[in-house]
Amino acid sequence: MTRPGRLRPGDRVAVVAPSGTVPKERITAGVDILRGWGLDPVVMPHALDVHPRLGYLAGTDEARARDLAEAWCDPEVAAVLCARGGYGAQRLVDLLDWDALRAAGPKLFVGYSDATVLHEAFALRLGLATLHGPMTGAATFLQDERTRQELRTTLFAPESARVLTGLPGARTMVPGRARGTLFGGCLSLLAAGLGTPDARSSARGGLLVLEDVGEQPYRIDRTLTQLLRSGLLEGSAGIVLGSWAECGPYERVREVLVDRLAPLGVPIVEEFGFGHGPTSLTLPLGVPAELDADARTLTLELPALR
Repeated sequence: MTRPGRLRPGDRVAVVAPSGTVPKERITAGVDILRGWGLDPVVMPHALDVHPRLGYLAGTDEARARDLAEAWCDPEVAAVLCARGGYGAQRLVDLLDWDALRAAGPKLFVGYSDATVLHEAFALRLGLATLHGPMTGAATFLQDERTRQELRTTLFAPESARVLTGLPGARTMVPGRARGTLFGGCLSLLAAGLGTPDARSSARGGLLVLEDVGEQPYRIDRTLTQLLRSGLLEGSAGIVLGSWAECGPYERVREVLVDRLAPLGVPIVEEFGFGHGPTSLTLPLGVPAELDADARTLTLELPALR
């Protein structure tokens, strides 16, 4: 995977809303934080739009795709940051001119949740490493200092973020060490991508990261079973599990995770601390790393950014 360059003070970054609607006050607060980091944030024209009929979308598919494409292809923009998740990224993937995005060169992309669709598309269509990280209009980014600091360190001093340590609640589900390239994101979005042009055939050689929000244990079971039956999980070297916010009591969720994933026989760490939890660590995708499930650490073989 090609790693994009790190950010430097004065860099212009674009804020886009490729999925759900974002309250103006949240985008404003997030932009203020970015400006405080010495960046030059610009909010793309349709980031505050609401679809005329489908109110869960931040504007029309064409407008959201245009914002993303124009930000990516602008030579003055060093990074494209998602304002929030929700739903909608899958609707715009096929509207993007991927040849034009490739010609614009590698650029930094940050987001999680529904942005999983875009992480996979950037990886498989452009061979680009990305950051599974907090979004500028999300409550976690606005309210949690560690969430902000982890992202800031990765953006500006990635060599200082080579060893990623799980939050205090992290636990070993299956012991051992494993090496592979990090990929994944939101469980339900990975499943939704099966059968599309951006679906992987397997996780061979990969360290799979998984999290989700608002999915009851039986639905997590159903989705994991779908991934298992599709062959996607075949060959995975190890698994890193993040947050399962609003998915019911964690012990009930854990029963499903153990039942479906432990038989793979690969090292697994749980509750690592990324995704929809109150603290959201930044994980690079497309970067080789070693998972030590016993120590509950991920050690990157290379800095996430050049």
